[in-house]
Amino acid sequence: MSDVYYKTVKQITSVLLFVEGVRNAAYNELVEIAMEDGRSVTGQVLDSRDGLAIVQSFGETRGMDLGNTKARFQGTTAKLSVGTDMLGRIFDGVGRPRDGGPQIYSDEQVDITGEAINPYAREEPSEFIQTGISTIDCMNTLVRGQKLPIFSGSGLPHNRIAAQIARQAKILGEGEEFSVVFGGIGINSEEANFFRRELEETGALGRAVVFLNLSSEPSMERVILPRLALTTAEYLAYKEDMHVLVILTDMTNYCEALREISAAREEVPGRRGYPGYMYTDLSTIYERAGKINNRKGSITQIPILTMPGDDITHPIPDLTGYITEGQIVLSRELQRKGVYPNVDVLLSLSRLMNQGIGQGRTREDHRGVQDQLYSTYASGKDLRSLTEIVGEEALSESDKRYLKFADLFEQRFVNQGYYEDRDIETSLNLGWELFSTLDRNEIKRVKDEFVAKYGKWKD
Repeated sequence: MSDVYYKTVKQITSVLLFVEGVRNAAYNELVEIAMEDGRSVTGQVLDSRDGLAIVQSFGETRGMDLGNTKARFQGTTAKLSVGTDMLGRIFDGVGRPRDGGPQIYSDEQVDITGEAINPYAREEPSEFIQTGISTIDCMNTLVRGQKLPIFSGSGLPHNRIAAQIARQAKILGEGEEFSVVFGGIGINSEEANFFRRELEETGALGRAVVFLNLSSEPSMERVILPRLALTTAEYLAYKEDMHVLVILTDMTNYCEALREISAAREEVPGRRGYPGYMYTDLSTIYERAGKINNRKGSITQIPILTMPGDDITHPIPDLTGYITEGQIVLSRELQRKGVYPNVDVLLSLSRLMNQGIGQGRTREDHRGVQDQLYSTYASGKDLRSLTEIVGEEALSESDKRYLKFADLFEQRFVNQGYYEDRDIETSLNLGWELFSTLDRNEIKRVKDEFVAKYGKWKD
């Protein structure tokens, strides 16, 4: 660690300091930024060339002046003390305790940047994770080691869904150690209190590690927080053999912080002003989920993002969709109908679903039930549009059954209570109850043997 302070700060922006005459400054190296009044904040090297170091400040730059601000390069990258003592604790966006408890001290000091998983060492995800939400478990199954984002919009209840998943998620099977790492990125105080209260009152905090960065706190912490959360998850998964579910909300705030840094560096902007490297940057977060050969633990990731203007083609959801393995899309139309959780199953997709369902994992009829529910609900929604033109009287009896099915599917299958924890058997049986409103001959996507075994038609 160097004891040399550089007083050669050339320029200070809202988030960056430009320090001249610095030799051998390393990318991601930590920097102590000392001000004239004795205060200091931590920074990190973003770039270094020709003796000029660009330092990102994790605190406020207000009050800093060119003549009296000093920078000390510490010769180390950002590290996090990790241990099982973190379970049940709440931290801020740079890893300091937010719950009034003691600082974590550990012999394990881990670089928060992490290391990419060798593709050859990756194990294919194959085990079912039960969230207790029918539209996920039955229709868009979450598999251990998967990264499955939730695409939401402003004002939609993604935070409630995130809290419900954190509270209810479980691995089916005995002796499986399971924990949750929750990261709140740029959330307001009301949202932070909501998450904290929900986890504490339901007892879920005991198996969780929580990182919270408030919207009133430095935006640069939003760049650090996901990496703190994933570093913690990697320790629990690969050192303590736990299965870890990482929930990050809201990744849109993370991307806004990236754009702020890019603008301060005067980089050439990409789509809608976001940096051209945003795809690569997001991949360094999303790709830290997975399973590794010969390791018992695993990391499953549910990043949540709000689509600006409900635009699914916006760069943030667009790039996220390329990197991850599906998406859960929330519907504003269902929210207006009072349906919770308002998951649009027709726009949602889990690309790894087939690896986690079937006999021995969920139930033998799972694939067929899901296909039939999709097909019938899609037909019913199409008929809704048709009735607006020709009226319901012009429909056949079969069409009317499909129309009724679409309403029942939303009211009874999609809609469930916030504290209602449905197991996969309950969700599949509910699907068969809905099928009983149709003619038996209309069930064409489920094998006859399963229709005979699980069907509820009267002979």
